[in-house]
Amino acid sequence: MATAETHHVLDTPTFDEPTKLLIVVSPYYKDIADNLVSGAQAECEKAGATCEVVEVPGALEIPPAIRIAHRQSNFDGFVALGCIIRGETTHYETVCNDSSRGLMLLGLQGANIGNGILTVENREQAEVRADADGQNKGGGAAAAALHLIALQRKYGQKSKGVGFKPRPTLDDDESFQIA
Repeated sequence: MATAETHHVLDTPTFDEPTKLLIVVSPYYKDIADNLVSGAQAECEKAGATCEVVEVPGALEIPPAIRIAHRQSNFDGFVALGCIIRGETTHYETVCNDSSRGLMLLGLQGANIGNGILTVENREQAEVRADADGQNKGGGAAAAALHLIALQRKYGQKSKGVGFKPRPTLDDDESFQIA
């Protein structure tokens, strides 16, 4: 159960130039996903950023969707939203770990991502975390992406392929190298 501790929250960054985010959401638990999206949209609006929303079937599809958009579009950042509730099998661990790992690898490639994929034991925990008037994890994920965009703009030009980047091979199979 979550405690009532007070945590420090950074002020929402402001931007001198237009900022555009893509919210990628898995609506597997639609009511929870809708609350996460509402919180993320409100945070984007608060920062003066614009956002688009795209839905994917499940949490494992969120990293590939962000990868496609990162490579082929002009979004400044991404917000990953969804909910994984523990069930009776080990599928929970697989989905939690692989979706998180995928987002981390994309971040190391230069994508500005806020991770708002809830990993919870039960629906009650998810509802509390998704509530835009409560823990507002959707808003927190958008804020994380916005802060990364602000850092990127502070320290230099937009760059892709920083950290781990794909290295072409003879058989067109992608492998990764440290940049």
